[in-house]
Amino acid sequence: MMTEIRIGLAVRALTEADLPSCGWSGDAMHVRQLAAQLRRMAAGEIDYLAACTPADLPVALGGIDYTASPGAGTIWQLGVHPALQSCGIGTFLIRTAEQRITARGLTRAELGVEDDNPRARALYERLGYRPFGREPDSWNVVAEDGSIRRYETMCTLMRKEL
Repeated sequence: MMTEIRIGLAVRALTEADLPSCGWSGDAMHVRQLAAQLRRMAAGEIDYLAACTPADLPVALGGIDYTASPGAGTIWQLGVHPALQSCGIGTFLIRTAEQRITARGLTRAELGVEDDNPRARALYERLGYRPFGREPDSWNVVAEDGSIRRYETMCTLMRKEL
């Protein structure tokens, strides 16, 4: 027997007080990087969104960079708590990000998706994003032994007219 549970979610700006509860989104280095993004948000360069439960706990995160591509909002660092993936939360967060982009007077959303992430790419295609190029990307990650290594990947660039 399967029981369906519905909860309301609200999307708001990520705050420093949220950071201790965002460990599910990445390693300690990633959470520290989120703190740096909050400074960019204060400068108006980005929005960093948190989809939260009624208890005000973030279960999904995502940024919108207004400086990365002229005339577009670039959606990046999307993540949904692993236990809640495939429940529509990513769609909800992306649609909210698109509303924020249009509220800034922009008519295009862009994002990059790793080539080895077909589930994410399928979501973006369902939401109307189309590929327009490819580029490498990389970032530092903390390995299990505590060392820092460089993660490198290839991304498909996608866009949607809003």
